[in-house]
Amino acid sequence: MPYSYDDQNIFAKILRGEIPNDTVLETEHTLAFNDIQPQAPVHVLVIPKGAYVCHDHFALEASDAEIIDFNRAVGQICSMKNLQPGEDGAGYRTIANAGEHGVQEVPHFHIHILGGRPLGRMLSGSG
Repeated sequence: MPYSYDDQNIFAKILRGEIPNDTVLETEHTLAFNDIQPQAPVHVLVIPKGAYVCHDHFALEASDAEIIDFNRAVGQICSMKNLQPGEDGAGYRTIANAGEHGVQEVPHFHIHILGGRPLGRMLSGSG
């Protein structure tokens, strides 16, 4: 079943300039901005400018240029925020929620980059 994109979601409104944001990086195909309710000292949201609902939708339907641009933007942000463990940063976590079970709140593909403190385990395991 094809994805149906809701162009009234908050990220679509941010992309249209209807809602302001604290931009960290903007490229041809990607916008990154600070989360308004940060869960860590560094909490950046990275969104493609295209109308993609979740990660698999983006991975399967975005152009090569969009995919490359998005991934390079993630790398640039990690560098800008001094998070890269290979460059003496202490590391970071990326999270992309999808669908009901993934607790996706905004139906526009986005990833969270979190860092700046120890983040603990992501999920408690049952074995």
